[in-house]
Amino acid sequence: MSQQQKSVTVIGLGPMGQAMVRSFLKAGVEVTVWNRSPEKAEAMAELGATRAATVAEALDANEVAVLSLTHYAAMYDVLGPVTDRLRGKVIANLSSDSPGKAREGAAWVRSHGAEFLSGGVMSAGDDIEHPASYIFYSGPREVFDEHARLLLPLSPQEYLGADDGLAQVFYQGLLTIFHPWLLAFDQATAMIAKSGHDIARFVPFAVRSSAAFPHFMQEFSVANQNGGWADVASLKMMDAGAQHIIDASAEVGVDATFSRTAQEYWRKAVAASADAGRAVSPFELLRDGSPAK
Repeated sequence: MSQQQKSVTVIGLGPMGQAMVRSFLKAGVEVTVWNRSPEKAEAMAELGATRAATVAEALDANEVAVLSLTHYAAMYDVLGPVTDRLRGKVIANLSSDSPGKAREGAAWVRSHGAEFLSGGVMSAGDDIEHPASYIFYSGPREVFDEHARLLLPLSPQEYLGADDGLAQVFYQGLLTIFHPWLLAFDQATAMIAKSGHDIARFVPFAVRSSAAFPHFMQEFSVANQNGGWADVASLKMMDAGAQHIIDASAEVGVDATFSRTAQEYWRKAVAASADAGRAVSPFELLRDGSPAK
């Protein structure tokens, strides 16, 4: 960290923003904070941060400002009235949004004379100190390199490339995996509970089975680079397996909508295979919408 980079501004003090402030302070970085709700800023001030009364004051305090907001639209709401304060600053937006909106946000920030980095925070909830936590970054390499040490207390870093949207491509890709998993876990444990059995007894087996997930990811990643895994007999087996899950859930009154959605894709792949005269994978359907014959 250079002599000029021992302080930072954090704008947005939800659970993630507060975790960032704590990590910076723990690393000996001076932090200026601003939040719409003043009580959150006051709570961070009690930990040693400096509370800015206005966004302009927060930006003026430091060269680098980290944004932890609900989405990119909030960046315009917060920074829009003070664009005259952006020139010469570095905005590291670690908020979640689409890759396209990240690219648009980067262009907007730069149009006002500031540098920009996009980030996607992969963490266990808001526990950015968890061993599995890290942050994707994208944007100009020279900007990342200059400020990487200052940002390092937030989590280990994975710089992906100059494309401003790339951090969000990878981040949203991982959330695409996480959201269905979370719903599937809720459905599974609801089925266990409604069957009159102990969720706590079931969970170790779920953890044990998850050890095979990396194997499947590696296998399917190779297949998906070549059009996706497709075997009509196996697709029909997955359709039948989905029906068994639906039946098991329905027998105890658990909502099986999620499993019906999965079954729909297996059935679409079977039907598309019949139409195309070849095996068509769900990956191909998701990627292209309809298969090439």
